[in-house]
Amino acid sequence: MSACLPAGATASAHTERAHPPHSPPPGRSRRFRVAGADLSAAVAVFLIALPLSLGIALATGAPLQAGLVAAAVGGLVAGRLGGSPLQVSGPAAGLTVVTADLIHQYGWRTTCAVTVLAGLAQLGLACLRVARAALAVSPAIVHGMLAGIGVTIAVAQAHIVLGGEPQSSVPDNLRALPSQLARLDPAALAVSVLTLAVLLLWPRMPGRAGHLLRRMPAALVAVAGATAVAAAAGLVLPVVDLPSWHSHALAGLPDGPVLGLVAAVLTTTLVCSVQSLLGATAVDRLAAARPGAPSPVRSDLDRELLGQGAANVVSGTLGGLPVAGVAVRSTANVHAGAVSRNSTIVHGALVVAAALVLVPLLELIPLAALAALVMAVGLRMVSLHHIRTVTRHREVLVYAVTALGVISLGVLEGVALGIAVAVGVALHRLTRTRITHEEVSGVHHVHVRGQLTFLAVPRLSRALHLVPQGTDAVVSLNGSFMDHAAYETLQDWQSTHTARGGTVEITGRRSGVRIAEPGALSTEPAHDGESGTTGDCRCRPWTAWRNHQCERPSPAPDTGDRPDTTHTRADAHRPADPGAPARGHTPGGRQLVRGLSTFQRRTAPLVRGELARLAREGQQPSQLFLTCADSRVVTSMITSSGPGDLFVVRNVGNLVPPPGAESGDDSVAAAIEYAVDVLAVRSITVCGHSGCGAMQALLGSRPDSPAVTPLGRWLRYGGPSLQRLRDPGAPAPRLAGRAPADDVEQLCLTNVVQQLEHLRTHEAVARALEEGRLELHGLYFHVGEAQAYLLAEQEEERVFDRVREVDLAV
Repeated sequence: MSACLPAGATASAHTERAHPPHSPPPGRSRRFRVAGADLSAAVAVFLIALPLSLGIALATGAPLQAGLVAAAVGGLVAGRLGGSPLQVSGPAAGLTVVTADLIHQYGWRTTCAVTVLAGLAQLGLACLRVARAALAVSPAIVHGMLAGIGVTIAVAQAHIVLGGEPQSSVPDNLRALPSQLARLDPAALAVSVLTLAVLLLWPRMPGRAGHLLRRMPAALVAVAGATAVAAAAGLVLPVVDLPSWHSHALAGLPDGPVLGLVAAVLTTTLVCSVQSLLGATAVDRLAAARPGAPSPVRSDLDRELLGQGAANVVSGTLGGLPVAGVAVRSTANVHAGAVSRNSTIVHGALVVAAALVLVPLLELIPLAALAALVMAVGLRMVSLHHIRTVTRHREVLVYAVTALGVISLGVLEGVALGIAVAVGVALHRLTRTRITHEEVSGVHHVHVRGQLTFLAVPRLSRALHLVPQGTDAVVSLNGSFMDHAAYETLQDWQSTHTARGGTVEITGRRSGVRIAEPGALSTEPAHDGESGTTGDCRCRPWTAWRNHQCERPSPAPDTGDRPDTTHTRADAHRPADPGAPARGHTPGGRQLVRGLSTFQRRTAPLVRGELARLAREGQQPSQLFLTCADSRVVTSMITSSGPGDLFVVRNVGNLVPPPGAESGDDSVAAAIEYAVDVLAVRSITVCGHSGCGAMQALLGSRPDSPAVTPLGRWLRYGGPSLQRLRDPGAPAPRLAGRAPADDVEQLCLTNVVQQLEHLRTHEAVARALEEGRLELHGLYFHVGEAQAYLLAEQEEERVFDRVREVDLAV
C-alpha cells in the first residue's frame, strides 16, 4: 500500500512528519507508546462510539455486530493507515440510507461484498492521487446530501420510537405514520422520550457540577439511563440481540444485476470518500484552533483515502458496515486533547474488547433507546448553520434540490441532481478563470482572473501549494464572485501559511481587500457625490466623514498582470486654502447628513434584508460589549461584528459603577441587568484602549480634590483602579511580550481588571456566573498598533495576550 502514497514518502515517514514528538529517532526500534492525552481521548471516543455503532446498525437493518465490526476496523485500520491522524472512522450516519437500501435490495452478504469493492475503488483512487479533486464537490451538495439523509433517518426511526417497524422509503414511512400513531407502544415511546430528553438537556446542565458531569458523553448517559429505567420499571420491550460470533455472516459473492451493483459501488465510494476527505479538512481546522496548539499539520488526503479504502475492504470482508470519517467522534477526539493517531487506534481496541466481554450488558439496551439516539443524530444533520451559509453564498437552490432528491429518490439520484443544478448555476455565472503562479524578487504571486467557484478549487489549491512555507505571497483576485468552496480554501490556506511564518496579501481591483464574504469582493465603484472620490478604497465604510487618510488604488499597470498598488491620498484631506475648512469637514449638520446619504445610497440596499429580519425577530445578541466612548474605538470593526451581534454600552473610561453607588446615573447598571436577565447574553467583555483620555485625567487628579463637574463626579468610579495601580501589594496586569509603555497604559490595563471585579458585584451578573450561563472577558485595544489583547490568568498573574490572525479567541 505504501506504493500508493505520494512520491518519496512512506507511511512511517508521514507519521513522523505529522507527530515528531511521538516518533522514535532513526536507528531505534519502534515501540507503541500511548500518551496520557491519547488514552483519555480514546476512552471518551469509545464511550460515544459504542451506542452510536449499535444504533446505526439498527437503522440500516444490518446485524448489530456489523456496527461494532466497522467501529473496530475504523479505529484500528483507518486509524493506523489514514492520513488524518486525529480523524476517527467508523460506521457513519451519512451511510445509513445507502446501506439500508443495499440490504433491502441485495441482502446482507452482497452488501458486504459491495463494501469490499468500494474499498478497492478507494484504494485505486488513492493510487491515482486524485483525493484533492473531491474538494471540487460543492459543500452545498455535501450538506444537502447529509440533510436529506438526516431527514430519511429521522422519519424511519420515528416508527421504532413509536413501537413499530420502519418502511423502505420516506414516502412510505410518511403514509404509514398515522396508522403507527394509532397503535403506538407507550413503553417504547416513554423510553424514547427519556433518551431524547437526556440528549437535549445533558449538555446544558448549569453550574460547576454540570461542568463536571458534561464530561460524560450525552449519548452514553442517555442510552444507559433509558436502559436502567426500563429494567427498573420492568418494561417489556425489544432489546439488542447479539447472536454468537460463530454465526456472524461474512461477505459473500456479489449477487444481482451488474448495473445495479456498479451503481451501488459508485454510490458507496462517493459517499465514503467525500465525507471522509471533507471531515479530514475539518479536523485540521479544529486541531489548529485548540489553545496552545503547535503549527497546524495538513492531512495527507491521498493517504487518508488509502486508509479508508483499506478499512472498507477489511470491514466488508469481516461482515461490517461501510466505514467513513465520523464528525461526532472526530470532534470529541480533538476536544479531548488527542495528540496522535494512537487515540484512534486504542479506541478501536476498546471496541473489540467491548464486543467480546460486554455482550450481556449490551443485550439489555432497548431498541427504542437506540432508535431515539439515531433519530437525534439524523435531525442534527439538518444544520441551520449550513443552511444560512449556503443562502449567504447564493447556493440554497443546490442545497434544496440535493436534499429533496435524496429524500424522494435516493442518495445517488439526489447527488446527481445536485451536481447538475450546481453545474448549471456555475455556468450561469462562470466566465473563464485563469490561475497562475510566479515568483518575482522572492515574492510569490498567485493571479486569479475570472470567477472563483468550486470548479476552480483544485487548480487554486495546486497553485497555492506551489508557494513554499514561510515566504511572502500575494494573491491577486481579478473577479467579482467567489463561492463558498473557493472562499474556504483560500481562507484556510491563508491561516495556515501565516501560522508557519509567511505573509499573505490579498489584492483585488480594490487593493488590499481581505478575504471576506463574496459581497465584499465587489469591484463596482460607488461615487461620493460631493467629494468626487470613488468607493475603491480601504476605508470605504467611513470615507464620507474622512477624519482619516484613505488609501486608494493607483491606475492599473499596462500589462494588467501585476496586483494593484496603493498610495496615500493625504491631499484629499488638506484644505486648498488655509482659511477654508478641510474638505469633508463641513460645518454644522451637513457632515452628518452627507454620511447618512452615503449610507442610504451604498449600504442600505445591501443590509435592508438582514435588518428587516432583525426587525421581525427582535434582537438576540450573545455578547455585552462595554467600552470607552473614544471615537477611535470602532466596536464593529475590531470585533468583525454586524447588526444584532453586540449589545454595546459606551461611556467615558469604560467604567462600571458598583451597585449602590450614588451617582444619580443608573444607565450602566440598567444596561447590565437588561443584557443578562432579558437578552440572556452569554458573555460580557470590558474593553479598554490605549491613550484613554479618562485614564490620563484620572492619573493627574488628586484624590482629595472635590468633584464639582459631571465629568469629575463620573471619574470617581475610576478611583479604585487608581488605588489598585498605586498599591505595591497588588499584582499589576501586564502585556504579553512587552512592558506597558507608561503609567497611562498601565492604568488602562488595571482599569479593565478593576471594572471586571465591579461587574461581579452586580446581582444579575453574580447570579448568572453562579449558574454557569455567563462568562466575563477583559480586552485591551492598542489603537496605534491596531492590535487587540485578551486578558488571561496565568499562575495568578493577569496577562493580556496578543490576539493573532489564526486565534479563535473567547
